[in-house]
Amino acid sequence: MPGTRVRRRTAHRERRRAARRNALLAVASAVVAIGATAGLIHAGHQDGRDTARPEPTPPPVLQPLPAVPAPTAPAPSASSARPAPAPSRTTARPSAAPKPPPARSTAPAPRSSLFRHPRSQVLDWVRANPDDPRRPVIESRIAAQPAAVWFAAHNPGEIAGQVREVTRGAAAGGRIPVLVPYAIPDRDCGGASQGGAPDLAAYDAWIGKFAQGLGSGAAIVILEPDAIALSDCLTAPERAARFASLARAGRTLRTANPQARVYFDGGHSGWHTPAEQAAALRAAGAATSGDGIFTNVSNFHRTADETAYARRVLAALGGPGGLGAVIDTSRNGNGAPAAGQWCDPAGRALGRTPTTRTGEARIDAYLWVKLPGESDGCSAAAGSFTPEYAYSLATG
Repeated sequence: MPGTRVRRRTAHRERRRAARRNALLAVASAVVAIGATAGLIHAGHQDGRDTARPEPTPPPVLQPLPAVPAPTAPAPSASSARPAPAPSRTTARPSAAPKPPPARSTAPAPRSSLFRHPRSQVLDWVRANPDDPRRPVIESRIAAQPAAVWFAAHNPGEIAGQVREVTRGAAAGGRIPVLVPYAIPDRDCGGASQGGAPDLAAYDAWIGKFAQGLGSGAAIVILEPDAIALSDCLTAPERAARFASLARAGRTLRTANPQARVYFDGGHSGWHTPAEQAAALRAAGAATSGDGIFTNVSNFHRTADETAYARRVLAALGGPGGLGAVIDTSRNGNGAPAAGQWCDPAGRALGRTPTTRTGEARIDAYLWVKLPGESDGCSAAAGSFTPEYAYSLATG
């Protein structure tokens, strides 16, 4: 925005003047000023995580779909706008042993064009604000890009139809959809994105319905952001039950559509060590029930750091050689902010545009899982689109 640029130029001039004054003072008094250094993000923060949480946002409308709180999902209907059932920590009852998934190719999906859902909060804003001076930048740099579709409501009667609407739309255009099931019980450890299914038995049933909508075409599934990396709020038995449910989910999704590639939660490079994350992924069945890992969802770490981290996690995980990684590059153009500043931090920028052609070994795709401009909960209500925030990311 013009006002923002003026403020930046003014602040820049003030910093230069201050620097000259400080230099003169240093010569006169021989006093050495020592600047404070910013701390690195690590796993030991008070809240146990650094990610900008992927919020269950009120999505835009695409009839007849009910709400899919997502960057590019259809908008809420009256039924799905109700609060999700409060999560309990009841573990799932034992179920019959699942059938092994069919044999799969280890090669990435053959098509490289990702799907851009025709309705999203940013597209709705663009259509509703034709005369806003920020519109051309937001439209060309954010709204025009393919992004993930989130499914965050526990709605077993509707979820198959919601997913089917997206996958059919993608298939009709020869594109690959990116789908985010986000309904695990005790989601987000009771934080801003709390919610999900009431228990793991209900979640297993919901995932079964989700799988029914996958169709038979290529698809990318980002299975439950934070469900593994942010599981320290659970007791050991609860964690084991969650991981078993995630393993079942991976098998269910891959069996329903052998062309779907399912990625498990790998955290990010500023969180757990590769060995720690790999151990948790192994316990959740990522090596046997999935096609690899995702990293950096809703966070800001640079692509090069995430690429190196993902490879180290995959090496520690072991398993089939075809396991790969996808990286959320939606807001990592300027790298991570100072420690603890995960909520709409200033000074961030868009990262690499989404693609399945990365040119990097074992890196299957760069994706926009978190849609730029949707708030983490500080610049606006969690999940709501904020044009000022979107514009600042787009102009970085």
